Amino acid sequence: MDLSATKYLKKIDSPNDLKSVPLEELPVVCQELRQFIIDELSHNPGHLGSSLGVIELTVAVHYVFDTPYDRLVWDVGHQAYAHKILTGRRDRFHTNRQYKGLSGFPTPAESEYDAFGVGHASTSISAGLGMSVAARLKKEQRDVVAIIGDGAMTGGLAFEGLNNTSMDKNNMLIILNDNQMAIDPIKGGFTQYLTDITTSETYNTIRYQTYQLLRKIGILNDNQKDKLRRFNTSIKTLLSHQEKNIFEGLNIRYFGPADGHDVVQLVRILREIRKHRGPKVLHLLTKKGKGYGPAENDVTQWHAPGEFNVETGERKLALNNGNTPPLFQDVFGETLLELAEQNQRIVGITPAMPSGCSMIIMQRKLPERVFDVGIAEGHAVTFSAGLAKEGMVPYCNIYSSFMQRAFDNVIHDVAIQKLHVVMCLDRAGIVGADGITHHGLLDLAYMRCIPNLTICSPYDEIELRNMMFTAQNPEIGAIVIRYPRGRGYCSEWRHQMQKIEIGKGRKIKDGQHIAVLSIGPIGHAVEEAIKDVERQNNASIAHYDMRFLKPLDTNLITEVAQKFRILVTVEDGTINGGLGSAVLECLNDIKLQRQVIRIGVKDQFVEHGSTAELYQALGMDKQGIARTLSEALQSV
Repeated sequence: MDLSATKYLKKIDSPNDLKSVPLEELPVVCQELRQFIIDELSHNPGHLGSSLGVIELTVAVHYVFDTPYDRLVWDVGHQAYAHKILTGRRDRFHTNRQYKGLSGFPTPAESEYDAFGVGHASTSISAGLGMSVAARLKKEQRDVVAIIGDGAMTGGLAFEGLNNTSMDKNNMLIILNDNQMAIDPIKGGFTQYLTDITTSETYNTIRYQTYQLLRKIGILNDNQKDKLRRFNTSIKTLLSHQEKNIFEGLNIRYFGPADGHDVVQLVRILREIRKHRGPKVLHLLTKKGKGYGPAENDVTQWHAPGEFNVETGERKLALNNGNTPPLFQDVFGETLLELAEQNQRIVGITPAMPSGCSMIIMQRKLPERVFDVGIAEGHAVTFSAGLAKEGMVPYCNIYSSFMQRAFDNVIHDVAIQKLHVVMCLDRAGIVGADGITHHGLLDLAYMRCIPNLTICSPYDEIELRNMMFTAQNPEIGAIVIRYPRGRGYCSEWRHQMQKIEIGKGRKIKDGQHIAVLSIGPIGHAVEEAIKDVERQNNASIAHYDMRFLKPLDTNLITEVAQKFRILVTVEDGTINGGLGSAVLECLNDIKLQRQVIRIGVKDQFVEHGSTAELYQALGMDKQGIARTLSEALQSV
């Protein structure tokens, strides 16, 4: 986009610049901002639909409130592109989600305007409440605004925060960005409840208009709490068919619903609301993808569409000529449907990710046996446990990073009770541009310490199918299958599924000098590295695919350790507590001293960037692994 052709956006480097724009001209700012985001994301992909849906909301909030002194907390963070552009990062926005560039999510280390880091969901109310209470304790006249949307109100943490907001003295404004969408349409009773509120306009209109009139003539003001309470009661009595909504029931003042795309009216509403002290909710109706036809018409596909042609709306998808390996998630989805058609007890559970994990494939064919529970990972696991207790076979698919929220549920509700729940962890390992909050690097370590749990990772798509096929056996109990984001390695993967022996690794290649033990698809990079090192060093390197982290194949490790003095472990995860740690513990238990060189992520969080860039930076790509192997050979 040619910024020089814009009337206002080229001049806006901070919210103070925005405030100099006349109120009636704010729609022009929104139009320019929307076009800027569309143009930028057409060639540097990111989260498009959610960003377009909050343009007017973002402009209005920064126009009314004094950020960064007033705290603006986003939830979920991929809504914050317009916020970043208006807060001094417009000229760097072309680096969004790129290595060493801007993060795709609010990051306090990146800007003082990013009040709280968020890459997941349902955190804004709790975090915002903490900030508001802190301001009260420090006697600061600071407003806190929590913007929650894209399905985040379905998360349990949001309700916990809401409950506490009603009890603690605070001055927080919760803006509910109600677009009835996460990535897919939101499921659940709360969504229907919000719909009921929005269709009960009589109560909201009469209450607001009457309140404004009484304020204007001086009968009501914010200091007359008894009168305000009697006023609300009177209106509810007058309209006795209208029940008190959940927010008012918690003594949180409710405003709305209002049009979230009328920026001038939003400014007026926010200015009025800002005068009110105490907790309050502004309910806004928005449309995800607003202002760009293709994104409005196919919200799910345009959540994060990749590159696209702005004029035609054509997405630049990679062509599949039939020889391209499939995405791991699609292999999961196709295999789950295949298994479910053979086994009537199999059901699918996902926390708001039926498209993201490809469970939508089964959902379309067997909708009554797929359950999208919303952004509620803990509930997803415990719900699965309940199903398992009654003899069903739940395949619960949760992204690796998001499964961290359900750690307690895995322990108490699945593992302790030895229930047969199949937990499929998508996006395990390095995930790329989504970055620090989305990398699935900790699951091997945090799952390994839980008793009564089997943990495995497939080498390729064929192994994923075999593990899913094996996992339906009730004798296995709780099992975790982790696999990465992206494409696999086999164009021909629809082989007859076979049962795998639990806790049994396999030899990929024999060798004479050193041995490599890997787990998961990163073994393919190991294979390539071994070829290069052997060719350059006239060496012979053995390679073993462990398959299972738990139970660990101690017989295989013993056999390898008796033959080789140097072992190298490779895993797509943290080395603290993962495969390398498990091998060291095993060697200690069998009283064999060997040098173990561990390749994986050190004790750090990993930034965003392409997977190729990140693996290279971490020394976990083919070249990095080859360097480590070459160095190890020097000690033989």
